[in-house]
Amino acid sequence: MGPVTEFPLFVVVTHALNILFLTLLIRSGVEVLSSMPKLYWSDGCPPGREWLRLSRNNYGATDRRAWVSLDEEQQWHPVLALPGRGNLGLGRHWHFLTVQFWVLTGAVYVVMVFATGYWHNMVPTQWGIFPHAVRDIGTYLHFQLPAQLPGQPFDAAQKLTYFAVIFLLAPLQIASGAGMSPAVLARFPRYGRLFGGKQGARSVHFLGMCAFCAFIVVHVFMVVVHGVPSEFGKIFLGSADANPVAATVVGSLVLVAVVLVHIGATVFSRARPRQTQRLLGVVVHRFEYLLSLLGRPRQHYRRSDISEYHRVNGYPPTDDNYRALAADGFRDYRLPVGGLVTDPATLSLPELAELGFTHQITNHNCIQGWNGIAEWGGVPLTALIDRVRPAASATHMVFYAMDDKALTEGRGRYGYFYEAVPLTIARAPQALLAMEMNGAPLPIEHGAPLRLRLENQLGYKMVKWIEAIEFVDDIADIGMGQGGYREDQLYYGNTPGI
Repeated sequence: MGPVTEFPLFVVVTHALNILFLTLLIRSGVEVLSSMPKLYWSDGCPPGREWLRLSRNNYGATDRRAWVSLDEEQQWHPVLALPGRGNLGLGRHWHFLTVQFWVLTGAVYVVMVFATGYWHNMVPTQWGIFPHAVRDIGTYLHFQLPAQLPGQPFDAAQKLTYFAVIFLLAPLQIASGAGMSPAVLARFPRYGRLFGGKQGARSVHFLGMCAFCAFIVVHVFMVVVHGVPSEFGKIFLGSADANPVAATVVGSLVLVAVVLVHIGATVFSRARPRQTQRLLGVVVHRFEYLLSLLGRPRQHYRRSDISEYHRVNGYPPTDDNYRALAADGFRDYRLPVGGLVTDPATLSLPELAELGFTHQITNHNCIQGWNGIAEWGGVPLTALIDRVRPAASATHMVFYAMDDKALTEGRGRYGYFYEAVPLTIARAPQALLAMEMNGAPLPIEHGAPLRLRLENQLGYKMVKWIEAIEFVDDIADIGMGQGGYREDQLYYGNTPGI
């Protein structure tokens, strides 16, 4: 039986889509990585113990100068990252938009592979293919082309490579991506242990990206070695016997279209970030919100799991009123809770604690990629909600903070920090108003006197230094209307379950 030279239409179409989606995922993934270009194998991310650092910045636990994780961010070039220059929020939007279409494309491909019998060309069925593949690699290294398997479109080395990429590497990327989701880890804490924790999943995900990049480089090289016209005929027209000129023209147009999409996505994102946030958010925000409702958080770590060093993000308030409160141990602190509620209240810390005090050891997940495990003591958010009895029209709780970001963060940003949380998420188990950390009063750098804990969300939603809480029926007129300070200023998503 001679070699197969024809490829089904579904292979041609999904291959072209995969070129687009995979390259978008890689570039947007690089943008996400730039926010914390350090990789660890253990949770907690203790400074100085990373196995890979792609930055000259090197902060330590004993540094004399105070630092936060935002100081570790890098701004990589838009040619490499999408959209580049430290746009983590939009990078995540592109990543989580694209991943849905990439997974859908892959699912269609796998279904068609088995429905049409094409799987015989992709799945090895005999152990003898492994030594055969080694011989084929040796043939390539001697600058010769090995013969295709009888009746199949690939040689043994190609078949094993495609099988590994499609049925092993791609599922591993999806699984390790889920292993970094706070919503998934909150609902299924044991799932993260398959990778040794969130940082293990993050490292595996990075290595998987490197494997995809290596595959793309070798794949392109082999297209050149086998002959561009005939390979373009296979890839873009489904036949090695296609007209060489037509194959080259069609293949070149497809690749140019992919490049133009990348250029358009980068330029539009950088020139019109708010429009990009809103357009991509039509899909991405729903995806993240549904993921946040995945299930009831049920983290129960042990005291021995508590991180020896817990990073912080954001400098404390600098105004005199806050300093006076802190100097007096926050005895004069009062929390006003109002808005669309039946029984508005203004509560001291002891009065708040009387609503019901509890402890939980949970995993904090920062949007930048680091995490840390700590014991938090405080009042379940549901107890406060029941105390003030929100109106039926209330949809969100808005948490206002005491820190003016123009003073504590700068970088052209301004305004007091706030975040809006849907009541469906605020009522989730383990949603907490924390007053203690690791058995001691909440430290100032971690949000004293009061901070929010939402274990199925990323850290920026967990407001520190809380000044007031308001129940509202719409968030459009609060701040810039995007649902939070980071959403307003940095174009983040407003319900980050991943």
